[in-house]
Amino acid sequence: MFKLEPRPEASRFWSLASPVLALAITVVLGVILFVALGKDPVRGLQVFFWEPISSGYRLGELMVKATPLLLIALGLAVCFRSNVWNIGAEGQFVLGAIAAGGVALLAGKDTTHWIVVPILLAGVLGGMAWAGITALLRDKFNANEILVSLMLVYVASLFLNYMVFGPWKDPAGYNFPQTKTFEAVTQIPRLFKGSRVNIGLILALLGVAGLWVFLFRTRAGFAQQVGGLAPAAARYAGFSSRKALWTALLISGGAAGLAGGLEVAGPVGQLTPYIPVGYGFAAIIVAFVGRLHPVGMVFSAILMSMFYIGGELAQSRLGLPKSLTGVFQGLLLFTLLACDTLMAYRIRFLPAAHAVKGA
Repeated sequence: MFKLEPRPEASRFWSLASPVLALAITVVLGVILFVALGKDPVRGLQVFFWEPISSGYRLGELMVKATPLLLIALGLAVCFRSNVWNIGAEGQFVLGAIAAGGVALLAGKDTTHWIVVPILLAGVLGGMAWAGITALLRDKFNANEILVSLMLVYVASLFLNYMVFGPWKDPAGYNFPQTKTFEAVTQIPRLFKGSRVNIGLILALLGVAGLWVFLFRTRAGFAQQVGGLAPAAARYAGFSSRKALWTALLISGGAAGLAGGLEVAGPVGQLTPYIPVGYGFAAIIVAFVGRLHPVGMVFSAILMSMFYIGGELAQSRLGLPKSLTGVFQGLLLFTLLACDTLMAYRIRFLPAAHAVKGA
């Protein structure tokens, strides 16, 4: 028998070890799942954890998937550290894609490559504007930001559908709901020949460094975190909770919008109804697995992108449904939540006699 005994203070060891243990448990559960589905578990794990890194091209595709996840997670980390629960990053991603796509559609064949700058700025502003709706309703009417931001995801998706089925629909697109393919000058510059990795990766890594400086080396970042950990202490110190709310949501929305702009002007090259792929929701897991730390989120974004690519390969090579990606993401999140219990509690094993007596 055993019982959970409260720790006098949170365990620093388990704060770092909990994600590793959660991943190990997820792998074990994945093996059980493959066996239950009648598939070779070794082959299944190979598809998820080896195939995505088995060649230079696949590593590039891994980075393509990891870039938007990391960008969105960086913004969400600011929100969560500030105790602002932005669950609508997917909608901000979509609005960033729409805004960036609108600018890209204005480009002609004689437009210079500098059009990429306003395209990405439009993505940032689109995401910030969508997050600003949540901030405004929370600020003025004390509306719950979880519900507001989540509901706005569906509004953003419906708005995207309206644009690609209506005003922006390609007249030469054989009636498919999509815009015309963007001009070549709007293409985000790629880093390597023969790879789809673009400058978004550099922007994401710069975001990692910038967020680290902001959180741990600036007064503004300190104010954000104090407001999240101890609102009363923040008010006593003169930190504005209103400013913290707007700062967190605008940074988060801008990061998600940038990711959306990079997606449509990079790998996708046009607007379609399939722009929402769940990056905004998966980035929540990325943020918490990475412990809301900029460096930790780099590794968790790579792990999550392996799940995405592994799910696609499992569909084509093992005949498994693509939804297996969501299964692994959910398993990782729930096992992480379970393992996080060890941060506040220690397991104490009881002698058999003591257990019988207690019963």
